[in-house]
Amino acid sequence: MSENEGTVETRLRLFVGKGGAGTSTVAAATAVEAASPQHPVLLVSLDQASSLSDLFGLDRAPGVVRSVADGLDILEIDSLALLEQRFAALARLLAVAGGGHDHAEGFALPAPEEITGVPGLQEVLALHEIARLTADGRRHTVVVDCPSGAAAFGTLAAPRMAADYVERIWPRHSRIEAATGPDLRLGFVVALFDRMLDRLGEIADLLADRRRTSVTLVGTADRVSAVELRRLRSWTALSGLRLDGVIVNGLVPDFGAGTGPAADWLDAQRRAQRSVLDDIVSSVGDVPVLECERQASEPVGLASLGAFARALYRDDRDIRESAAADTTPIRIQHESGTGVDSVYTMRMHLPLADPATLTLGRVDDDLVVGADGIRRRVRLASGLRRCTVSGAEFDGGDLVVRFVPDPAVWPQ
Repeated sequence: MSENEGTVETRLRLFVGKGGAGTSTVAAATAVEAASPQHPVLLVSLDQASSLSDLFGLDRAPGVVRSVADGLDILEIDSLALLEQRFAALARLLAVAGGGHDHAEGFALPAPEEITGVPGLQEVLALHEIARLTADGRRHTVVVDCPSGAAAFGTLAAPRMAADYVERIWPRHSRIEAATGPDLRLGFVVALFDRMLDRLGEIADLLADRRRTSVTLVGTADRVSAVELRRLRSWTALSGLRLDGVIVNGLVPDFGAGTGPAADWLDAQRRAQRSVLDDIVSSVGDVPVLECERQASEPVGLASLGAFARALYRDDRDIRESAAADTTPIRIQHESGTGVDSVYTMRMHLPLADPATLTLGRVDDDLVVGADGIRRRVRLASGLRRCTVSGAEFDGGDLVVRFVPDPAVWPQ
């Protein structure tokens, strides 16, 4: 529904950055500036070591939605507590399915401490909580302060990866066969699995919805951070996420002409940062790059965060409302020929930090693309599933993969 009909199609804004770049501060300031009674905002932290409470001068209260201003709520998700709650609920359901026996054959669960370290579980539950809060239509925007760097993209990839592996380990046809068998308890377990897969699909679909979900990258103007920003941009594209823009934080202000060692040091710092900033703008030229000057004191509290945001978003390159033009991430084209002599191309928007890291592989109906240390499984269009890969090359910021029909399965 539209806002005119009384509900809101909530927008999801993900803030990702290198550790120490001030990502939490930027996300919090953006939420403060965007929030109003007419456009309510929820600010969420996915980091177990969240600093949101500190930024607002509050005591920590993980798992509790708190109002900090008219139209602005904050939530620090405790994914470990979520995991324990869901585990307890599942244990109760399986006990019922097992007829009330504590050790029903085939339904014994591990102890809670055994599952807390299972990769991806906490991340999936945290993202499901965000998807649930996004789906209730009560807020205009959900701003998410993500973990730093690779951890953020590992979290964002977890739902799709989990769904893919569950489907491969226990395919749908096998689940249907089990559910229609004589063991009613097994049918109950299948229903739980299917419900879990539905939830994973909902999360993955929300993240893939480029009309509603976007990423803003945060970094600083030093050489190490610039390399990390290029890598984060590459991961954003490979993940199929929409990139709104880049915020470069901590720039030394221009204090004007001065003399003495301190003035010389500040001037040298500023010139070095401007050189790195120019490189960043050049490497991510298709999205806005906003400059954020270093503050005399750390922004803490509503007033300071609001002032920080107004300074950050002061010019026309405002990315609060997704000013960047979108690029369709994957495009399929018929390049030449007819029948089995046809050539098809799949263009994937993939600006890489290091093109030498690119890897390609084929697994059943998926193309597995790896670059800069992460991989993504791309489900091929139905026609391409009957083709083989004939080559790949880069064309600007696009990876172009060519396919030719496999005569053994191509319709004659």
